[in-house]
Amino acid sequence: MDSIGINRAPLGSSSSAAAVTARRGIALRPARRSVASTNRVGVATIGFGDASGLRARFDSVRSTTARAQSGNAGRSMTEERGCTMSDTEMPFKYSSGKAFPLGVSQVEGGLNFALFSQHASSVILCLKLPGRGTEDEKGADVVEFVLDQQKNKTGDIWHVIVEGLPASGVLYGYRVGGPQGWDQGHRFDSSTVLLDPYAKLVSGRKYFGVAEEKSSQHFGTYDFDSSPFDWGDDYRLPNLPEADLVIYEMNVRAFTADESSGLDSTSRGSYLGLIDKIPHLLELGVNAVELLPVFEYDELEFKRYPNPRDHMVNTWGYSTINFFAPMSRYASAGGGPVAASKELKQMVKELHKAGIEVILDVVYNHTNEADDAHPYMTSFRGIDNKVYYMLDLNKNAELLNFSGCGNTLNCNHPVVKELILDSLRHWVEEYHIDGFRFDLASVLCRGPDGCPLDAPPLIKEIAKDAVLSRCKIIAEPWDCGGLYLVGRFPNWDRWAEWNGKYRDDLRRFIKGDPGMKGVFATRVSGSADLYQVNKRKPYHGVNFVIAHDGFTLCDLVSYNLKHNDANGEGGCDGCNDNFSWNCGVEGETNDLNVLSLRSRQMKNFHVALMISQGTPMMLMGDEYGHTRYGNNNSYGHDTCINNFQWEQLEQRRDGHFRFFSEMIKFRHSNPILRRDRFLNKNDVTWHEDCWENQESKFLAFTVHDHNSGGDIYLAFNAHDYFVDAVIPPPPHHKCWNRVVDTNLESPNDIVPEGVPFTGPKYRIAPYSSILLKAKP
Repeated sequence: MDSIGINRAPLGSSSSAAAVTARRGIALRPARRSVASTNRVGVATIGFGDASGLRARFDSVRSTTARAQSGNAGRSMTEERGCTMSDTEMPFKYSSGKAFPLGVSQVEGGLNFALFSQHASSVILCLKLPGRGTEDEKGADVVEFVLDQQKNKTGDIWHVIVEGLPASGVLYGYRVGGPQGWDQGHRFDSSTVLLDPYAKLVSGRKYFGVAEEKSSQHFGTYDFDSSPFDWGDDYRLPNLPEADLVIYEMNVRAFTADESSGLDSTSRGSYLGLIDKIPHLLELGVNAVELLPVFEYDELEFKRYPNPRDHMVNTWGYSTINFFAPMSRYASAGGGPVAASKELKQMVKELHKAGIEVILDVVYNHTNEADDAHPYMTSFRGIDNKVYYMLDLNKNAELLNFSGCGNTLNCNHPVVKELILDSLRHWVEEYHIDGFRFDLASVLCRGPDGCPLDAPPLIKEIAKDAVLSRCKIIAEPWDCGGLYLVGRFPNWDRWAEWNGKYRDDLRRFIKGDPGMKGVFATRVSGSADLYQVNKRKPYHGVNFVIAHDGFTLCDLVSYNLKHNDANGEGGCDGCNDNFSWNCGVEGETNDLNVLSLRSRQMKNFHVALMISQGTPMMLMGDEYGHTRYGNNNSYGHDTCINNFQWEQLEQRRDGHFRFFSEMIKFRHSNPILRRDRFLNKNDVTWHEDCWENQESKFLAFTVHDHNSGGDIYLAFNAHDYFVDAVIPPPPHHKCWNRVVDTNLESPNDIVPEGVPFTGPKYRIAPYSSILLKAKP
């Protein structure tokens, strides 16, 4: 076994080749699901090393010359054959090919196709060639190459070089056969055309969420015709220090899909649409976007068969089809995979030009291929289920489910590990991505049997990889199997974590739960109890109150209970432990007192987030108070429930939005709020002498500026009554200026330049917070 667990063996000494004529009017072999067999297309099947089969298949075959090419994995012997059949003649030559790189690559003499499958007994390369004078895939010619185990296989990798193919526009897949022992972990079905796990582009449906296209087959494709993307002579990566990040979690489609975005219908919900709204991100003040999944995914997965969720469309994207290809339906105007790749690069380029880093939410814990009860075969399951997925070999080789989505990727298998690493490197090198947030990252800490590993090989190699060394790497440190690793995620002093304890503890303190004052102090000062280990820093804790799954900030202060009936699961989905408070009325209300309290609470949460040591992250839409009407699991709604409402932003620009924007900018302008080391006793003074009082819900403290004396005083009152806070003296030759009082109406709730304050006390209203800044 080599470093990625693949047995290498010498190539066969010879292989056959042929010139192929594709014939219209012959259908592909029947497939089990949604394959191109539903289309009437031309098929030519070529068997390697089977000259008699070729003669039986074609009218005329002539032997030509043989030539040998020496080398290692790429060593091949080629015998050329040809045929003449019709006016749609497509002459191809083929040879045994090379085992590496996996996927499709340009090599001397043609295009090399390489596919890993340890347990397969047969592999057929299927090519769809656009018919003359048509761009319709249904009118495509299909050519099949039957790979020979002796001549087209090196170790566990099947490969072939095809000469004469167009350099773009060809669709391809594989039909893979093998053992039928379900209880041994195999799921082979040679009638199904499968997607190459290493396909760099994926062609399928053109338009997002169009139900009429749900049966469209996903094929790999490639583009070796286009010139390299022009990043520009003056292009620079932002390379922002982790301590300086303010992360904005967002969904590419939902950001501009609504008509209120003002964009043309062809660009709404696209990569280009996001470019148009970069000025909003700059005005808000964020400097990093964390994009919900942009890998090719199946948004129509709920419509595969009748079920209670078949009215929904997966808009979040946690249903990965392929780990290398950008989501093609995020291209503008249904432009397809090549356009999607170019437009994603253009989006990254423009964000970088604006000084904004791009972090991808990546889903390596499961795929779209569902569970054994409702199996759906598009790629990994049919190529080598026993390698790609975790199985319970003591229970009829059933798929283990630590993802909550029916299957679990076998991440620490050497081959799967290398696929994930290759995928990450591809996004960094090809798309200039700045970092990754790993969904349910605790799955990546499990071995093939599902047991937790103390030093997971994949996690270590991501931390140590040279290409990934400049990237931010962020774990969601839990999974659906109960492996909760907040503060304990294997990290090699590189990995950051979503700090779930920060979210829960802040929610409980701000809404007034008793006994939370001490832990609130710990969280806003950087969660040293979790992260002050070895060389870890405060910024390795990603602080958040709100994320895509769960309540929005507005709903957090508007609902005590989730309201998920629209999801079709009888309200059984979504988290029940939200630590939310509706401020007196459940849901929508016209009660001005309740609305005022909710507004204060949203501002209190935002103040706490922006003054906390660590890396803050906020959710798209919270800057104007977006509501999902109490739905805390809105993954399946391609509607205003998820889509950014630009009209509401305009209505609240001078109030709610202004407060959120100014608070972010205040953080940027005050380095003492984003230290790259943990606070010591000289950095902060806690104005508290009653930590043991479980009923106390008031906390005040001063963060000291040792360089310029620009201290910051903060006080949070979660009581339902006023508190007269004693204000400490300001530093020498300074005076206090009120910057924030969340009880005041806009624009007085935040005054960036400050309002001079004198006096020994400040009367702090119920459920409100203040921020004072020491100035000359």
